[in-house]
Amino acid sequence: MGEGKYGKSGATDLSDWGRPLARFLASYLKKTRISVIQVTNFHLLLSFLGAWLIISDDTVEACLILVIKGIIDAVDGELARMRKQPSHVGRYWDTVADTIGLIVIMVAFGQTLDWSNKLTIIIILTILFQYSLFNHFSVRTRILHSGDTTSRVDEQKCPEAYPWENQKNVNTLHSIYVIFFSWQDKIISKLVGQGSKNLVFELTISSILGYGMQSVFILLLAITQNLQYIPHLIIGINSILMVITIIRSRF
Repeated sequence: MGEGKYGKSGATDLSDWGRPLARFLASYLKKTRISVIQVTNFHLLLSFLGAWLIISDDTVEACLILVIKGIIDAVDGELARMRKQPSHVGRYWDTVADTIGLIVIMVAFGQTLDWSNKLTIIIILTILFQYSLFNHFSVRTRILHSGDTTSRVDEQKCPEAYPWENQKNVNTLHSIYVIFFSWQDKIISKLVGQGSKNLVFELTISSILGYGMQSVFILLLAITQNLQYIPHLIIGINSILMVITIIRSRF
């Protein structure tokens, strides 16, 4: 077993900048009765709070909440690792909760910034693909260097529940994941190649597309009153980074 989330890979996860604080919060919660799922539910609630603040035109405060949400989003995984209780239910529900939060936030931005429905949908789909690309290399790097087996590149087959979770819950959330998310994972898997030997380049570059970094960029746009450039960031700059990552992975 390696050291840390990615073992001794040497890769830099730029979206993981809040991990030290997440570990501190997880260590505080470790001996409490607060469950991993409750932490996930809390960062979903923060998404709704952020959306409400955006619609209320308190955009800087909203974007600050979204950055905090990114830190809380890492707490559930750290808490599961500290308690030595990985969870398939937690893994699937975390993805579902993140997606619900993404949709709520981007719809709120769309209303505030007067995006068309088409543009809002394109932005949401683009973000889903960039998250899927980052997750693809994150999972592969964890498997390669740290031996993590909770997350998988191919989620078509339902995993067996751990002793501390219910198989019926795993089955239900796995079915939801396959229906709503596996299609984008399949597309990403077909687009990317074998990658470099240690996947260091691919993980480091794709990590810029992760929620942790993207929330910081959007906060900076809010502070400088340039939120109108969110589509340029997501559809323009991020798409270029995705292409660079895919080309490097294939060739």
